[in-house]
Amino acid sequence: MRIILSIRSLLFALLMLAMSAASFAQVSISISFAPPALPVYEQPLCPGEGYLWTPGYWAYANDFDDYYWVPGTWVMAPEVGFLWTPGYWGWGGNGFVFYDGYWGPTVGFYGGISYGYGYFGQGYEGGRWQNGQFYYNRSVSNVNITNIHNVYNTTVINNTTVNHISYNGGNGGINARPRPEEEAAAREKHIPPVAVQTQHVQAARANPELRASANQGKPPVAATPKPGAFNDRAVVPAKEAGAPYKPAGNRAAVPPSANTPAAHPENNAARPDRAESNRPPTAQPNNQPDRQPAAQPNNRPESIRPATPQPNNRPDPNRNEPVQRSQTPPPIERSRPQRTPPPAEMRPAAPEPQRPQPAAQTPGEKKPQDEQPKRDEKPPQ
Repeated sequence: MRIILSIRSLLFALLMLAMSAASFAQVSISISFAPPALPVYEQPLCPGEGYLWTPGYWAYANDFDDYYWVPGTWVMAPEVGFLWTPGYWGWGGNGFVFYDGYWGPTVGFYGGISYGYGYFGQGYEGGRWQNGQFYYNRSVSNVNITNIHNVYNTTVINNTTVNHISYNGGNGGINARPRPEEEAAAREKHIPPVAVQTQHVQAARANPELRASANQGKPPVAATPKPGAFNDRAVVPAKEAGAPYKPAGNRAAVPPSANTPAAHPENNAARPDRAESNRPPTAQPNNQPDRQPAAQPNNRPESIRPATPQPNNRPDPNRNEPVQRSQTPPPIERSRPQRTPPPAEMRPAAPEPQRPQPAAQTPGEKKPQDEQPKRDEKPPQ
């Protein structure tokens, strides 16, 4: 029995670790178009002590291919001393990816996004923990001092440019990088969004009026006093969109994720053009024969090599072409710089009309030059 209980405890612990690890991983979705600008809205009144502000943000749903607004809301901290680090969109090289928010003892990096009401791009100025109680900065947080007495006043100087950009990096995004203390905060103990926060996101997803294509970047429910209280009379609508909304017609197709390798069948198979270029010349007998190496003239077929005319040589009896050849070598010989035409004195003389070529006659067939009638002899009658 104890063994079974131990196994169950171990499985439960592994399940909790897996859920915790999954909550901090970036969303496995890559969106090619940036989320809309953050809408302009007022912060609702804090409902009571121990509630911390979690700003609203744009989430994305694959089933209807659109961004939808998750309203800002007040949430009870899961542990004393813990603060909320908002999630944010960031450019991942192939598209925009979302990094989930979390609870921890220190506010970490959230993309430099100015969500307002204490979240001005770095850290949190809306309140602090002191002696186990959370104290609210009245200059930033909307609290009722009649019900909440843990308050203080500290003027916050916002040195960042006032804008409503909702993402980090990419074209037109916030150019911010984590500071050393924010990198250290990422390695601290974290708690994922609590159950009421998850339910709050699901309720926003199911509300068609919160989709960007429906509200044009100006959601009718911009913030709620508590998670999921979309019908509460204290719900705050957006005053205006943070920037002109880009309709769906301007969206680009979603590119493949950076973790998904592109399909290149030719990388695994031999490419014909590369195989042909690596073959030696002798492996291509059907290719052009005149591309044989110049250093091997004896390898050329005899039927292609024209005979070089030599003086007093007899023509090839098996060839029907005339003895006299053109002085211009064939085109195949012109392409070979190693072969030069014979010297001028070795070339056969140009043919004379009605006289046989002397080079084509043998010495026995040669007529003597004194066949003319002698001067003392009379021509025959």
